[in-house]
Amino acid sequence: MRRAALPVTTFVQAASSAAVIAPTVAAPLLLQRLDLSAVAVGVFMALVYLGAMVATQVGAHLVRRFGPIRTSQGGLLVSALGLLLLSTPELPLVALGAFVVGLGYGPITPASSQMLSRTTEPRHYALVFSIKQTGVPLGGVIAGLVVPPLVLLGGADAALFGVAALCAVAALGAAPLAGELDRERDAGSPWPRPAQMLAPVRFVATHPLLRSVAMVSFVFSMVQVSLTSFMVSLLTGDLRWTLAAAGAALAVSQVAGVVGRIAWGFVADRWLGSRRVLLVLAWGMTACALATALLSPDSPAPLVGVLLAAFGATAVGWNGVYLATVARLVPQPQAGMATAGTLFFTFFGVVVGPPVFGLLAAALGSLTAAFACLALPLAGGLWVLMRARWT
Repeated sequence: MRRAALPVTTFVQAASSAAVIAPTVAAPLLLQRLDLSAVAVGVFMALVYLGAMVATQVGAHLVRRFGPIRTSQGGLLVSALGLLLLSTPELPLVALGAFVVGLGYGPITPASSQMLSRTTEPRHYALVFSIKQTGVPLGGVIAGLVVPPLVLLGGADAALFGVAALCAVAALGAAPLAGELDRERDAGSPWPRPAQMLAPVRFVATHPLLRSVAMVSFVFSMVQVSLTSFMVSLLTGDLRWTLAAAGAALAVSQVAGVVGRIAWGFVADRWLGSRRVLLVLAWGMTACALATALLSPDSPAPLVGVLLAAFGATAVGWNGVYLATVARLVPQPQAGMATAGTLFFTFFGVVVGPPVFGLLAAALGSLTAAFACLALPLAGGLWVLMRARWT
């Protein structure tokens, strides 16, 4: 059963990620139905990750009380409920649905980190955590390839229902591992008081190295979610691509992210160490953001595909190395707590990033120009990494 922990957590992560990304792929239809502009995509992602921030802070407690498998199953079903709410034509219910999707997404990573830290040798952390985190871009691949055909067959609602069904399947698929991996749960663990809910954040704030990692993840998450949330709108709007072509391009960037996560984890374990790998990724994201600003409707499709693949390999490829660093910097029993605390800052970057990005795009009149502005927060991330002292 322990050998199954990695593939199961990867599948769970993919389904959960697909629940977050699918609405952004179907955004052109959803926005038209609600009579909203593309700026609303940023607000949607902010609401999702606001919910994730809240849920992450109780994630460590949920894992302790129910076990990592049951916590993951509950998160998937909550996200499925959020997708059903998103299918309604009422704006308040859509906003609530976005928040509920985030509530389900938040506990997934702390639960999987706890599982993998118990079943993995520390010397393989970066590679194993990177493989598990390929579930995030795999979710993007699923959304990019599955949502457009479902939209053509039955509209945006059919796409949302399909991804909700995937979440339910993933929850059922994890069930056989509950007996083994949830064995150490403490069913009598008391629920945390409101003041205790911020214990993971306080833990990270008092740990200098974790604090640096959290600050970097804040910046990187802004870049990642801006790419995944606005790529389809960029391609269908500024570059005038079809929805199917834009969905395929999103899938390409996410596949590159899958490959990148595994490759970067291997490089971090074998050669460069996590800090140097994160530095390389920061420089790569900066170059891709600036290059995206040069795209136009006349840009050759293969060139756009190569750029988006490089952007995906860097902006989507960093998470496994980051999570492995967090797990390695603390004793194993504190892995869930440290992950939850750093993820608060990661998700805060996602809450802040998309609305700011959307407002910049509206002010500049161009999504491509807004991508160039991502170089500014990335400069701050580079500064933190160059001053940090972990390996």
